[in-house]
This record gives sequence, C-alpha cells and structure tokens, in this order.
Amino acid sequence: MAIKRGSQSGGGKSKDTGSRVLASIFVFFLTFLAFSFLFVGRGLFATASSGHNELSTLSTRQQDLDWRERLALQHLNSLFSKDVIDIINASANDLGPLNIDFFRKDKLSASWKVAGNKRSADNATSAEVTGEALKTQQEKSKSKEEHTSNEDNSVFFETPAILARRQLREKRREKRAADILKPDDEVTVKLENAAIERSKSVDSAVLGKYSIWRRDNDNENTDSTIRLIRDQMIMARVYTSLARMKNKTDLANELQNRLKESQRSLGDANADSDLLRSAPEKIKLMGQVLSKAKEKLYDCNLVTGKLRAMLQSADEQVRSLKKQSTFLSQLAAKTIPNGLHCLAMRLTIDYYLLPPEKRKFPRSENLENPNLYHYALFSDNVLAASVVVNSTVMNAKDPGKHVFHLVTDKLNFGAMNMWFLLNPPGKATMHVENVDEFKWLNSSYCPVLRQLESAAMKEYYFKAAHPTTLSAGSSNLKYRNPKYLSMLNHLRFYLPQVYPKLDKILFLDDDIVVQKDLTGLWLVDLHGKVNGAVETCGESFHRFDKYLNFSNPHISHNFDPNACGWAYGMNMFDLKEWKKKDITGIYHKWQNMNEDRVLWKLGTLPPGLITFYGLTHPLEKSWHVLGLGYNPSIDKTDIENAAVVHYNGNMKPWLELAMTKYKPYWTKYIKYDHPYVRNCKLAE
Repeated sequence: MAIKRGSQSGGGKSKDTGSRVLASIFVFFLTFLAFSFLFVGRGLFATASSGHNELSTLSTRQQDLDWRERLALQHLNSLFSKDVIDIINASANDLGPLNIDFFRKDKLSASWKVAGNKRSADNATSAEVTGEALKTQQEKSKSKEEHTSNEDNSVFFETPAILARRQLREKRREKRAADILKPDDEVTVKLENAAIERSKSVDSAVLGKYSIWRRDNDNENTDSTIRLIRDQMIMARVYTSLARMKNKTDLANELQNRLKESQRSLGDANADSDLLRSAPEKIKLMGQVLSKAKEKLYDCNLVTGKLRAMLQSADEQVRSLKKQSTFLSQLAAKTIPNGLHCLAMRLTIDYYLLPPEKRKFPRSENLENPNLYHYALFSDNVLAASVVVNSTVMNAKDPGKHVFHLVTDKLNFGAMNMWFLLNPPGKATMHVENVDEFKWLNSSYCPVLRQLESAAMKEYYFKAAHPTTLSAGSSNLKYRNPKYLSMLNHLRFYLPQVYPKLDKILFLDDDIVVQKDLTGLWLVDLHGKVNGAVETCGESFHRFDKYLNFSNPHISHNFDPNACGWAYGMNMFDLKEWKKKDITGIYHKWQNMNEDRVLWKLGTLPPGLITFYGLTHPLEKSWHVLGLGYNPSIDKTDIENAAVVHYNGNMKPWLELAMTKYKPYWTKYIKYDHPYVRNCKLAE
C-alpha cells in the first residue's frame, strides 16, 4: 500500500507539473492572441479610420492642391505666353513629355519638398478613394486633368520664398535682355521728337527754307537688324565709358573690340539686305558682352547721364553741321559754275564779232501787240533762260502767238542775244534788252537804287571786316546774296514802265520749267485784282509774320500776321489795273519806309506781299508747284500735273548741289549736244 501510494503520489506530482506547463503555454498563447488581436484590430481600425478621414480631409487637401497649382500656373502665365506653354506641354525628349507630371516624379532638385503621404503599394483602399476623388475633381476642370496624375497623389511645389526669388530672377533676366537687344520704340520716338523740337529753335533765317529735321522729310530706317546694330553700338559706347570710369580695363577693351566689329559689319549698309553674312553672329556676340557689362556696370543714373550727354553732344554736332551746310549752300548759290561762265564768255565774244545787221531778231512787230501772249523774263543766266523759253514753246499749242521779253544786264547782254540768235524759239518772238539802258531807272526815281548808294548799305554789303561765316555771327548771309544788288531782281515792280503798251503780261522767274500750255492763264478772271498767283498757305513759313516785322506798328496796324503768302515765279499781272491802283507808287512808299531795314530784310517777296496786299487773286495750285530747290518730299504726281515747276531755294538745277531726282525735269530742255554746251563741258 505504501508502495502504491508512493507510486501514485509520484505520478500525481508528475501530472501536476505537466498541467502547469500546459497552463503556462495556454496562458502565453492567449496573451499572444490577445496582443495580436489588439494590434490587428488597431491596424484595421486605423485603416478604416484612414479611409474615412481620407474622405473627410480630401476636399481640404485638394483645395490646397488647386490653390497651389493655380498660383504656379499664374506665375508661369506671367513669364511665358500661352503659345510657349503649349509648346512645352507638347514637346518631348529622351526623358519623355515635358510637363508638370514630370516634375512630380523622382527627378527633383533639392529646392522641391514633398507634401502629403506617399502611396503604399498595398493600400488599395486609399488608392481607390483618392482615385475617385481625383476623378471627380478632374471632371470639374479639364485643364487640371492634363496636369494631375491618377497614378500618383503626391504633390510637389516650391515654397513661396523660392518661387518669389525665381520669379524675380526671370523678370530681371527678361528686362535685361529687352533693354539690351530690343530698342524701346516709344522712347526712340520721344527722343526724335525732342531733337526735332530743339532743331526748330534754330533761327529759320539761318537754316533757310530747307531743313533735314522737317517732319515731312523724315526717312526713318525700318530695317530692324540695322537699327539693332546701331542701338547696340550706342549702348557699347555707354558701357565702355562706364568701364573706364570704374577701372575695368578688360571689359572696356572687350567692348571696344566688339564695337569695332559691329562698325565693320554695319559698313555703309542702309538696309538689312546690304549687311554682311557675319552680321547675325556679331549681333549675338555683342549682345553677350553687353549683358555681361550690364551685370557689372549698370547704374540707372550713370547710364541715363551718359545717354543724355551723348544726345546733347549729337545735337550740338547737328547744329554745327547744319550751320556749315547752310553757309556752304548759300556760298554755292552765289557762285557761277565754270561751265556757265565759259558759255557766257564764248557767246559774248562771238556776238560782238557779228556784223550789226545780223544782231536783230525777226518779227519785232509782235513786241507791242496786246492780242498776243507776252512773257517777262529777267535773268543773267543764259542756260536757265534758254530752259524757260524752250519749255514754254515746246508745250505751247500755238508757239507763233507767244512773245518773250528778256531783260538782262550789260555783262550778259551779248551772250543772251547770241544764244537765241543761234537757237531761235521756233515761231515765237524773242526780244532781249539791257537793263542798264533804261535811263528812267535811276536813283532819283527808284528807292532801291538810292538805298544801294547809301553808306549804310555799302557797309552792310562790302565792309571787309564783316563776318563771313555763320559761326562768326553772319546769320543774314542769305540776304547778302549779290542778286539783291541787281536791279533785275527789282524790275518786277516796274512792269508798266518797261512795257507801256501791253495790257497783261505773265512774269516768269528763270528757275522755272514750263510743262503745259499756259495760254489758259490769260483767260482767268482776276476780278479786278492786279496779281494772279498761287497761294502758299499750306506751309507756315509762307505766312506774313515770317517775312515782316510785326513788332513795328507800321506793319502790325496794316497787315494780318496770318495772311496767306503767295509765290513769285509765275504771276499774271493786269497792267491796266496796275496803273489804276498805282502799284509802283505803293512799292516806293513802303520801300522808302524800310531804308534802315526795320520792316523786313532784303529781298523782293516781302515788299511784294505788302504792295499786292488785298490785290492778289489766288490761282489753282496745279498752275505752279514750288519747292524743287529745297524740299525733297514733293509728291511726284503734283510735279507731273503742274503747269510750272519752280526750283526756288538754293539747290538750283544748274548747280552741283541740285537734288538729283528733280533735275531731269530741267535737263530735258537743254541741248547737251550743242557745240557751245559741249565745249564748255556742261553735262547732265
């Protein structure tokens, strides 16, 4: 029994130990299960909560995404045009399409940061929810559909500070390129207008009637490449000066070298087509140097000061050159070309070798016939007078009814006679007179002759110490022309005395060309007026206040400063009305009052405007077109439709300074194959 109990007791002890082990294992298992269930449950709860929270916070997060995308697109639109953005979206390279999705991948710079949660590969629920939400948002905006990826809900964006810095850099870069490479047209126009206004301040008496700064003479260069090169050269000069000022010798030398290359590239080109092939490369290199110079040297105040100094210097140079040009043109206008001097001398010699019976013109009976068409021509220029007569006869319907009364001085009397004896004007009548043989035209009768004999006038014209250049103060050089000393210029105020038996006469200057039959002028009703002339109101310098001194009460009380001027050169005079109104007496009265030149300066137009004030009948403008001696912008149609074209101004057609495009209207009436013309080397 003892043994059995002992054995049983030992077996029970063994069983108790096994039970404890099993219980421990069971408790450990339950504990493990509890913790596993707890962790799994929390994970599932977190997953479900994440899904629910994703739905609740998606709208807020998506709004934040929309706001940031709109901000980015807004900045992109401000920097690039729509076409550029479309090109960027449409373009492709080795890395695939270049669009916003590309920047949402892994190829990002350090300046980009991640916002949001990365998608877990095994988180299908979250992906589905996010995908549905994004799909709904894409349906609302098609533009966002192109820039939002359904595969990746990660959002990449720049911080506001980085974005602001990037935008500022882009704006600076664009502004720098625009300043260097693209001239500001508005600023250019303002500078040109300012220069024009300053040029107008120069006395019109100095510049004469022609000015390169007149707006109607503008010939703005429209070739963009040439303008770009010139603008680059201007900026290169500015930065070269600034570089030397700041002791940046290397940069100054580089700018100087590029400037020389640009000058060689530009050369004498006046159009883009004239530029060398290397011009685009030179422009590119110059632009790079200018960009570098601007980064190192740009200072708004310094650049503005340099440009203002350059403009001022250029303006002074223009003024100086204009004065020199005016002086030289006035000097050239007073000279006689060698060819014309040769022609006059040869003709004079041969005339006085003729026997007296061969010095007479035919049809002298027509000289006082009032039923014919009479012309008055006062000239000392043989070639010019021949053009007036030839052009009138060649365009006349009935040349036999035309009579030319030519008056010259004794120096050219023989040459004029000889020329028209050798070259008679067809069936027309020709008569040449010497003004020095008009005995009634003396200082006791004519105020101009009396004034020319005065000491004051002699000093004005002949004083040796008188300034001879405009820079020395000779601003009235044009009025010291010897033509004002000749009575041929003042004889137009004595037409009834020269031609007492005529009723009407057409006065012609020797610098005109007749292009049509002029007999219609004799049919024009002057309505009791004395002078038939073309008015010139269209141009400001043909108003009365440009010729007369309205500060003098004699002028201001009797004339309107805004009254229309009219043109000398082709004038129909009614000699009957002339005598009735005593036009010559009116001229004498005002000429005596102007002995000290206080009413007007020298010349015949101012006293003509006064004498015929209120007595001038306006003719159609097509009868007489002026300006071929100073105005390069006359409409070609107006010239071709004109009955008479007038080379008034300094650029006479027989001088070398004549405008080439107008010269053919004059030269076609000259016989360049004539022996006298050929021997004196007069050529077109």
